[in-house]
Amino acid sequence: MTASVELKKSPLHERHVALGAKFAEFGGWEMPLEYSGVVAEHTAVRTSVGVFDVSHLGKATVKGPGAAAYVNSCLTNDLGKIAPGQAQYTLCCNERGGVVDDLIAYLHADDDVFLIPNAANTAEVVRLLQADAPEGVVVTNTHDDYAILAVQGTNSDDVVSAIGLPIGHDYMSFMTAEFAGTPVVVCRTGYTGERGYELVVPNQAAVAVFDALLAAGASYEIVPAGLGARDTLRTEMGYPLHGQDITPDITPVQARSGWAVGWKKERFWGDEELRAEKERGPARILRGLRAAGRGIPRPHMTVLDQSGTTLGEVTSGTFSPTLKKGIALALLDATVKEGDQVVVDIRGRQETFDVVKPPFVTVHVRES
Repeated sequence: MTASVELKKSPLHERHVALGAKFAEFGGWEMPLEYSGVVAEHTAVRTSVGVFDVSHLGKATVKGPGAAAYVNSCLTNDLGKIAPGQAQYTLCCNERGGVVDDLIAYLHADDDVFLIPNAANTAEVVRLLQADAPEGVVVTNTHDDYAILAVQGTNSDDVVSAIGLPIGHDYMSFMTAEFAGTPVVVCRTGYTGERGYELVVPNQAAVAVFDALLAAGASYEIVPAGLGARDTLRTEMGYPLHGQDITPDITPVQARSGWAVGWKKERFWGDEELRAEKERGPARILRGLRAAGRGIPRPHMTVLDQSGTTLGEVTSGTFSPTLKKGIALALLDATVKEGDQVVVDIRGRQETFDVVKPPFVTVHVRES
């Protein structure tokens, strides 16, 4: 019998218990799945504001002379295209071009890069970077040192500014400020499509920041939102989830994430395979599916053409609270094009879906 592994907990765990959260396992962490319900939390973010605890996300530092150049030689995107104070979505690939993880790189300086990988992949990303690090570059796993709070929605500016943190900076840029004497990194990022911020907070200040956000957002009917709503929100935007839409066996070219690859860079992990696949064209492509009827797709369901030939499978599927219908991301044969109709086998029932280009919904982001 295999001994059970104790799940890690956020520094906000007791707050979530007090708020009546239902919990689930995410990457080895026990995190809130929902509080008042996925649809209610989803709707609050789309119409006003919600706050997510995403402290399960990884954290790592790469420091030392040439740290940024080293990271740039490993990860796919071109870190040379951004300046200190900016963040960048990027990918860590294996030698086959498959995605080990997708992550955000925060460029503090040429000798200081902060990385936010996914929870389950943090140790592997750190291991890979440590293994290849040149002398003087130190890669440190700081996964358990920080909480991350995501304030998302049209009224996110009002809530963040009300607790004294800076707002209004450009998308994918960040600023460091203080809250009650503790440094907090405030980044204009998120996984919902709405205007929002992600706050990287030392563990000891997490409860104070969380409480302050809920108090400041009360007049905007802020809600604590769980990772269930985060998943429906990101699926409506067509954002990929590692482990489903991108995996060590699914490449950025197949996942239509080539925009996050610095093709003009001299090298990065997996570059030979990715360049070759880009040149010849992928055999399969990640597409969006929108239900023509009432079917709700789920991961691993088979996608077929009208004659019953298998075309691929659903990688992410859910009910869209905004559209009130089923939507999915599916890895399909490259012959399938936008505008086509396909069939999804939903527990033995054949449901028709339109092949569309994500995002599935239009969000109206308030500019500062």
